[in-house]
Amino acid sequence: MTKIKFCDVVTMTMRILGIETSCDETAVAIYDETQGLLAHTLYSQIALHAKYGGVVPELASRDHVRKLLPLIKEVLHAANTQPHEITGVAYTAGPGLVGALLVGAATGRSLAWAWRVPAIGVHHMEGHLLAPMLENPAPTFPFLALLVSGGHTQLIEVQAIGRYRLLGESIDDAAGEAFDKVAKLLGLGYPGGPAIARVAQQGKSGRFTFSRPMTQRPGLDLSFSGLKTQVLTTWQAQTIQDEQTRADIALAFEEAVIDTLLIKAQRALQQTGLKTLVIAGGVGANQWLRTRLQQLANELNIQVFYPRPIFCTDNGAMIAYTGYVRLKAGFQEPLSFNVQPRWSMESLN
Repeated sequence: MTKIKFCDVVTMTMRILGIETSCDETAVAIYDETQGLLAHTLYSQIALHAKYGGVVPELASRDHVRKLLPLIKEVLHAANTQPHEITGVAYTAGPGLVGALLVGAATGRSLAWAWRVPAIGVHHMEGHLLAPMLENPAPTFPFLALLVSGGHTQLIEVQAIGRYRLLGESIDDAAGEAFDKVAKLLGLGYPGGPAIARVAQQGKSGRFTFSRPMTQRPGLDLSFSGLKTQVLTTWQAQTIQDEQTRADIALAFEEAVIDTLLIKAQRALQQTGLKTLVIAGGVGANQWLRTRLQQLANELNIQVFYPRPIFCTDNGAMIAYTGYVRLKAGFQEPLSFNVQPRWSMESLN
């Protein structure tokens, strides 16, 4: 990513096309500097991967190839926007599945070249972190961010855009991965988060209790792999594996994950002295998590912000907005492009 002169980017009101193809959702959006989000659309590959119990990278890449251009045409039409009105193209450059990332990056960089506008490769997790900025009211800096997506669980101190300090992260399975794996071993299907949340509503609290991993030791790192193993051994030990038992275990697991996130978030707030908490990522759509976090906010007299549920999962709106912010700051890609399946957010400017 290179820095360019501000005047090279902003010659008119900025209108950014955003493309997201990091994993199993193909998403496109258009963000306008003065009007905000004009249109967004998303195609989910859940049905494609459900029978495998998780994302198959090659199938994901091929499906992005099939769906991306039609979705771009659809969102341009929905936003009543012609290609010559686009002033920049943003695409997810990482982290994610390398084949899936390349589809969006190649398409985004090619469109930017053809339309003679700047292109910007966006960090996927920075997109999640800034998704609450699409809401009204939006959080103000500084704040603590709890990012809980399928592949990442992180606590980040955010002083400003591009000024991030990683406080703690999952050292093995992220929360989203744990939800998927537990749902699979309980026979609940994919994706795991919504499946477990749905079944847990019928569960009886207190029948089973699982540990809150790494909460009895100092630090802000998290671990959910052992919790997944506890669920497996508990389920296998049941003589009668009926629907009620399944629901009770699902509820106990959900409670353990949420309690762990709450404990770590509260610890991070106390360590940093921050008074604003931002939740983002797919697990952030969990209603029980939101309820408990609001209770925590009331107890600590802090503010908590979330994106609307549709913008918790991977989406084009967060990429378009983040691209807008970075293009406005004067960043863009050279004619060549690359993707980064692993990419630390602390390395961003």
